[in-house]
Amino acid sequence: MRVRDLSVSFGDRQVVHDVSFDLTAGTCVAIVGESGSGKSVSARSLLGLTGPGSTIHAGELSFAGRDLRALSDRAWRRVRGRDIGLVLQDALVSLDPLRRVGDEVAEPLRLHGVGRRRERHERAVALLGDVGVPEPSWRARQRPAELSGGLRQRALIAAGIALDPPVLIADEPTTALDATVQAQVLDLLADGVARGRSLLLISHDLAVVDRLADTVLVLREGSVVESGPTAQVLGDPRHEYTRRLIAAVPSAQSRGERLSSPAGPGTTAVPRPRTSVLPAPVDDTPALLRVSSVSKHYRGPDGVTRTVLDDVSFDVRRGETVGIVGESGSGKSTAAAIALALVEPDGGAVEFAGLPWTGVTEKQRRPRRRRLGYVHQDPLSSFDPRHDVRRILLDAVGRVEEDPAGRVSELLDHVGLSARHLHDHPLRLSGGQRQRVAIARALATRPDLVVCDEPVSALDVSIQAQVLDLLGDLQDELGTAYLFISHDLGVVHHLSDRVLVVQGGRIVEEGDADQVFEQPRHPYTQALLAAVPRIRRSTGVPGARP
Repeated sequence: MRVRDLSVSFGDRQVVHDVSFDLTAGTCVAIVGESGSGKSVSARSLLGLTGPGSTIHAGELSFAGRDLRALSDRAWRRVRGRDIGLVLQDALVSLDPLRRVGDEVAEPLRLHGVGRRRERHERAVALLGDVGVPEPSWRARQRPAELSGGLRQRALIAAGIALDPPVLIADEPTTALDATVQAQVLDLLADGVARGRSLLLISHDLAVVDRLADTVLVLREGSVVESGPTAQVLGDPRHEYTRRLIAAVPSAQSRGERLSSPAGPGTTAVPRPRTSVLPAPVDDTPALLRVSSVSKHYRGPDGVTRTVLDDVSFDVRRGETVGIVGESGSGKSTAAAIALALVEPDGGAVEFAGLPWTGVTEKQRRPRRRRLGYVHQDPLSSFDPRHDVRRILLDAVGRVEEDPAGRVSELLDHVGLSARHLHDHPLRLSGGQRQRVAIARALATRPDLVVCDEPVSALDVSIQAQVLDLLGDLQDELGTAYLFISHDLGVVHHLSDRVLVVQGGRIVEEGDADQVFEQPRHPYTQALLAAVPRIRRSTGVPGARP
């Protein structure tokens, strides 16, 4: 593909400015930048999918010498999937909730007339296995809502490569994946590039970019501020914005430090220590949340009962962050749902604030609900689509606040959004913006405990840094506790006091964050850490952590 001076506008608002690059066979070009910088719009323009009201201008936009600028809708349908594949970032929205996952994966094959129905189904099951979906025959018969976020994302990747297109556009393809499956998917994408496929990668994960990309374009407000070979851009960044992106990556070395810095001409992100006004939690501090010997089982569509959680116990104390890591489908999100009393355990019990939290009526729980916040891993599915941001946050603030509108403005400011987003509906927001609204809603009632299920998975590194700093500030100032579930081990190590490692519904290792990450005892923990991609080149930037 050749792209020259690509510009995209919506009405009188130009969102992409003069972007140019070449995508040759057997290479990977990555586009990085903040949420709203124009990454996804640039990628969608290569497939004619920028949507109604958009205007595309380009000096050249071609695939294999064919001019793409004047294709009809019918011609585009012949190109999509077969010539240019697409993996979208929002799995819940991109998969039809009424169709079985296997049918979704086989859809590109059906649209292009490949094989008979049975052959397409067999190919779909094989593709699900290729991208690391366990028990693919069973999963192919499930619907998207029955799969975890990571499994849904893998199904999208399987659909994107179903026709083995020579060009694949991957928009945040590993956002919801745990370290081991991410490594498997990255190997799969790298293998495709090695076999001659061209890959356009949109990602906020700089370690993934370092792992796959030959060339990097850094976008800011729709314009390329830096581009070049990956080794140069990540190893010796020239632009201050690129340096800030790299310095904002969380790691073991960033624990106890702020990740974000004020942006401005000539500024460089330099770690600053957090200052806590509260003592660190100690072992004899009473538990705010106590989970005791909890088990949960589900019966699948094949009639087999599977154990999702098996005799799981842990505590969360006031002012403490407990991280939970493990593979997709290991039971992490089920543990969160039980902690929130959204799901009742089949065995065991949960206490919150010293009183029974499971095994009681919702009427008994309701007075304590405001003391518990929740950040869902699929923010769009947790919003009422009829409500705008203002209504979502006002409903969360409720009538307790003397100045609800002022509290809404304060929450938006906390999570890096402005007043211009107040009247936006969730579908008009980017994935990162939706996640920030979800975090603002969870913090609305100043809760004692916030259960965070992949709270920063959709955020670029600079906004992720701001949100992690915000969570740390609230903990330092108010004693807020977090149950923090994430596939990003760097984020968990940066934020957590203690860590639980979950495999197959059981806790296989737990302890102090430094001990678990630096001296792991269990083979599974060791395998997780070994699979984590890293920015392997020393940046030479003050404050940057390789």
